[in-house]
Amino acid sequence: MSEQQIRSFIAFDLENDSVTNRIASIQKSLLQTNADLKMVEPKNIHITVRFLGPINPDMVDKIYAAMQNVKFTPFNIQLSGLGVFPTINYPRVVWAGIRDGADQLKSIFEQLEPQIHDLGFAPDPNGFSPHLTIARVRSGANKQRLVDFAERQENYEFGNIRASCLRLKKSQLAPKGPAYTTLKEYCP
Repeated sequence: MSEQQIRSFIAFDLENDSVTNRIASIQKSLLQTNADLKMVEPKNIHITVRFLGPINPDMVDKIYAAMQNVKFTPFNIQLSGLGVFPTINYPRVVWAGIRDGADQLKSIFEQLEPQIHDLGFAPDPNGFSPHLTIARVRSGANKQRLVDFAERQENYEFGNIRASCLRLKKSQLAPKGPAYTTLKEYCP
């Protein structure tokens, strides 16, 4: 990535301290499995609608225009349950699930995707699966303990958030973890 490019994604922020605290609590419990995990800082947890990767600064306004074409009204998202991606046998990501609000998130993704493609982005190879990444698995150490814990928490209730503003975010990677900045915000 060149110096001027911006690593970016489109997301909804959590904006609910109670939910953030419940995520931090489950992260502490995850650490007790002794699995080799890298926790996502609770302040950085968000719902990614579309990862964009490196973009040129002149793309920011074009992406923002695409975001403004998305039709949605603010809605509630119920966060519930733990799981792993891509599979139980090969966990790489620990996620918090989305119960209510998943259909609205999918609709936003489906409205954005063709517009993003028209701007020159390749289709998202993974499609869209609404979730919040709360940890990344670095190795297979204590994998079964991690999987067992996640399965026991399949109905864990994190609470509700309000999805009201879609944000284009900048991600700056650093040794201590990424820092996210909002570049543009669309609040219909």
